[in-house]
Amino acid sequence: MPRFLLTRVTSGLGVLLLVCLFTFVVFFALSPDPAVQICGKNCTPEVIDQIRGNLGLDQPFWAQFFHFVVGIFAGRTYGEGAGAIECAAPCLGYSFQSSQAVWDMIVQRLPVSATIAVGAAVLWLLAGLAGGLLSAVKEGTFLDRFTTGLTLTSMSIPNYVLALVLQYVLVVKLQWLPFPQAVAFADDPGQWFANFVMPWIVLAVGYAAAYTRLTRANVLDVLRENYVRTAYAKGLPQPLVWRRHALRPALTPIVTIFGMDFAGLLGGALITETVFGINGVGKMAADSIARNDQPVIMGVTLLAGFLVVVGNIVVDVVYTAIDPRVRVNA
Repeated sequence: MPRFLLTRVTSGLGVLLLVCLFTFVVFFALSPDPAVQICGKNCTPEVIDQIRGNLGLDQPFWAQFFHFVVGIFAGRTYGEGAGAIECAAPCLGYSFQSSQAVWDMIVQRLPVSATIAVGAAVLWLLAGLAGGLLSAVKEGTFLDRFTTGLTLTSMSIPNYVLALVLQYVLVVKLQWLPFPQAVAFADDPGQWFANFVMPWIVLAVGYAAAYTRLTRANVLDVLRENYVRTAYAKGLPQPLVWRRHALRPALTPIVTIFGMDFAGLLGGALITETVFGINGVGKMAADSIARNDQPVIMGVTLLAGFLVVVGNIVVDVVYTAIDPRVRVNA
């Protein structure tokens, strides 16, 4: 197991390095001059050159990339002399619009995105597993066909459409929920919970539909395996066969998808946070794209890549607990 983890961590670091290179090329080498953007409209060439020097933009591309990667792990210094600015590790640069450290901006908003991701993940995982198992048990019945139709409908509705419909129905018409407000959990737990109910539902609906179909297909495939038929032939009761022989192999692909989906949501649910006006990482990314704030966009991209890599490593470890065959191969 230690050797397996070391291999996965090493490959994950290589993936992150490629993500750093790709995002650096896209958002710095191929984008407009950041020095001109920071300086504004009424600016002189001398000031632009000074900004380029302070940001290190006057250096060759590979030197800029090297300093950027080193800054993530060891921090870096912008400028020289009395006007130098220290950026502590992990240094992702400073926002062109607010002059605030990108890492500090992410840390401030990540708890909100984590709350949305955890709540939605619990909903879609419970609903998807329950719906898929029920549909597999009742294969070919009206309940199975109804569940299949419901999942197809849910997967066809865009997130922003469902968000707007929920706001109109639950907030404007029925007035069951208040308009989302920035309230801390310690100040008003009820209002805090009400703020996240609609985002949780919006994100969970599409994922739950996909997990329902995936669970149903996996369970039906496993139930047709020879070892399951042998277990039935030995006279084992159905609950025992399902628990010991069917569910664990069927859950292996679901764990993979769940790790990827959850890690992606932690990086920011851009559309959902923007529609509901929730100040999380996703909304910060959307605002930064509109303003062409390159360091913030790059920081959110790297965060998402890091979370996906970590999610894959965690999924590989969980595999060994779910499926003994994976444990033997590892």
